[in-house]
Amino acid sequence: MVANLIDDDPEEAYAYSRIALRLASRVAAVREAAGFAAYATQRYTEALAEFRAARRMTGSVELWPVMADCERGLGRPERAMAMAGEPEVQKLDKAGQVEMRMVAAGARRDMGQIDAAIVTLQGPELASNSVQPWTARLRYAYADALLTAGREAEAREWFAKAIEADKDGLTDASDRLAQLDGVDFVDALDEESDESGESSESRESGEAEAVADAGAGAGADADADADAESAVADDIEGDKD
Repeated sequence: MVANLIDDDPEEAYAYSRIALRLASRVAAVREAAGFAAYATQRYTEALAEFRAARRMTGSVELWPVMADCERGLGRPERAMAMAGEPEVQKLDKAGQVEMRMVAAGARRDMGQIDAAIVTLQGPELASNSVQPWTARLRYAYADALLTAGREAEAREWFAKAIEADKDGLTDASDRLAQLDGVDFVDALDEESDESGESSESRESGEAEAVADAGAGAGADADADADAESAVADDIEGDKD
């Protein structure tokens, strides 16, 4: 349930993870799932504790990058940078090493070292033309760092490269590139809602005016009837006289 819900409803996924912890806290997979659920809901202290527990149980280093990112979430980028230099990084597979590089670059940005962040992201994985599961996110992070540094032309180029690799829509690179090109997106549903609201207001205004006119007409008719009745009464009194 955590895996099924974590992307669309992370809070619900977190609730399920707490139940799983009560039932099987000594299972490494449960601690890892609880860590990711807490991470997705920005409960970084809990996430870090669960990831550490899972690592102690399995002896695996694959959670090292996300543990470092939790340190960033807790406002401790210097600890994330320290973790990027630990021997555990050398034990990661290629995907883990790329992830660690992106976390380290993020930590550099947190510390205001944008040029160092750009350099951190550079490497053979970024320069490669082959598309791997991490390629789109790596190119996107590089483009975003370039844009922050004011290198807009290069940023546009790398956002375009991120789009080429992002077949599953993992990033919003297409939106970022469109914004750089001055394209404004308008929500068609909002426009229809506004137009519908205006039409409704117009109808209500027209109906109110019609009611007012009808009321005014009825008042005029009533006054005319009263005048006619008064004139008849005067004629009858005249005949009596």
